[in-house]
Amino acid sequence: MQSPDNNEREVLADWVEAVAETGDRAAFARLFAYLAPRLKAFLRRLGSNDATAEELVQEVMLTVWRKAASFDRRQSSVSTWVYTIARNRRIDLIRRESKPALDPEEPLLQPAAPVAADTVADEARRDAALRAAISTLPPEQLDLLQLGFFEGKSHVEIAELRKLPLGTVKSRMRLAFSRLRRAMESYQ
Repeated sequence: MQSPDNNEREVLADWVEAVAETGDRAAFARLFAYLAPRLKAFLRRLGSNDATAEELVQEVMLTVWRKAASFDRRQSSVSTWVYTIARNRRIDLIRRESKPALDPEEPLLQPAAPVAADTVADEARRDAALRAAISTLPPEQLDLLQLGFFEGKSHVEIAELRKLPLGTVKSRMRLAFSRLRRAMESYQ
């Protein structure tokens, strides 16, 4: 690929700035006429077929039209800016194409089987029984149970937080579980 000389670089930059500042369609048409065949050849060398290369050129040039104001001739040449856009669009296209299609028969995508009404009612009664059993716990056991299971704190963290010996925390938790287990066994 032959790169434009300094004069051509300035002209290209002037065209992009004209597009950015005033939406100059004539400047964009000249820019398109200059860059489109070069971009297509570039994309073909990267492995795109004719149709894909043409589609990508259209996308790139549309991006140039929309993002012309973001071009800064002090940071790069127009060619560098546009070829980077083209390369990135091609990479995006390859990524989209390489994602596997979803299999509608995939078990994880199937709706869950409806739960039988008697099961729902049974679970509601069990939950109510558990809540009732929890409400009968002594306050010191209930507090530790809430810290451990609803706030996710470890025994060590609970001991530090409540300023209790670790053994006390463990024994109160064990007593709470023992009470809950007995209450739930009688529910069964």
